[in-house]
Amino acid sequence: MKPTKNNIKIFIIAGEVSGDVLGAKIMREMPGIDFVGIGGQNMIDAGLKSLFPISDLAVMGVFEVLAHAKTLTQRIKQAVAAIISEKPDVVLTIDSPGFAKSVVKEVRKSGKLSKTKFYHVVAPQVWAWGEKRAKKYAKIFDKLYAFFDFEIPYFTKYGLDTVAVGHPISDGLEKYKKTVQDEKIITLVPGSRMSEVKKLLPVFHKTVDMLYNCGYRDYKFVIPTVETTDNYIRQNIKNWKIKPTLISAYARYDAYANTYIAIVASGTVSAELAIMHIPTIVVYKMNPLTVLLAHVLLKIKWASLVNILMNKTIFPELLGKHANPSEIIDVLQQLTLPNVRKVMVDDLKNADKKWVHSGKKPAYLIATDVLKSI
Repeated sequence: MKPTKNNIKIFIIAGEVSGDVLGAKIMREMPGIDFVGIGGQNMIDAGLKSLFPISDLAVMGVFEVLAHAKTLTQRIKQAVAAIISEKPDVVLTIDSPGFAKSVVKEVRKSGKLSKTKFYHVVAPQVWAWGEKRAKKYAKIFDKLYAFFDFEIPYFTKYGLDTVAVGHPISDGLEKYKKTVQDEKIITLVPGSRMSEVKKLLPVFHKTVDMLYNCGYRDYKFVIPTVETTDNYIRQNIKNWKIKPTLISAYARYDAYANTYIAIVASGTVSAELAIMHIPTIVVYKMNPLTVLLAHVLLKIKWASLVNILMNKTIFPELLGKHANPSEIIDVLQQLTLPNVRKVMVDDLKNADKKWVHSGKKPAYLIATDVLKSI
């Protein structure tokens, strides 16, 4: 039975596609609750009237964020004003840490909502960037919902109530797992943020052309699109010699299940493909200064979550200057070898136990805990 309470208002914020998907699941676990806030199409379908499009928040990278500083500042002020006006029982922010922290700090600074509680979903990767971020979160939020048990001590150390709920992308993916891909389909995922897509789509275009010229002419190409980038990708591929098939985000899991090899931007999609046991190459391009800063500050060897969780390279990663067509094709050719594919899939199967926290879905656990606390 789903939890429910009367006369509760929750201001919910998701700033990117993965957060929008989880936000919608959380909302559906709390029927009868009055939701206001910011979200994408999934949360809108679940009943939310969003203050503004989440595409305004879908920016990643230090210097990329600076380039959009004016828009982000305006949206922060708009969100703060809306929260103060709505006087919600809970502000529930999902990922998008820069925006979430900025909004909550400003609301708290106003001193106008002493009874409102501030909860955040998705623990920042302090194990990668340093524990100082954990201390900052403890000062801003009342509760944190983390995906993994190992993350809890980083935050409870500073007095932040932290609950592990498992990774939400594991929900329902079991049925999509396949041991044999029937068609030679290569799925290309240039990311969900426009800044990512603009950098990776030209790389994918050249990769497709080179594969065709190298004799890989029986391969089909698929690109799943999201609302924030669909029009841009649709216009861009008109000039491609070999045109990929575009599918909606809602149909992506069926496409992944039939994928022979995926070439994807680092992010949530790589975790989805890991859970589905799909051979994958992770690529990422960012502003060169952002890449340099990451090399200096990061305390981990990998970008993709399955590699981090298993402490080994399962998915090959081509980051920065290595995210180029020649190196992508070199790795792709290796992944056509049966023995290489088997080793990767076996490693992905061994990682299955890392994704699930309990028998209950993360959205249910979050919803139940939020209502219990009010």
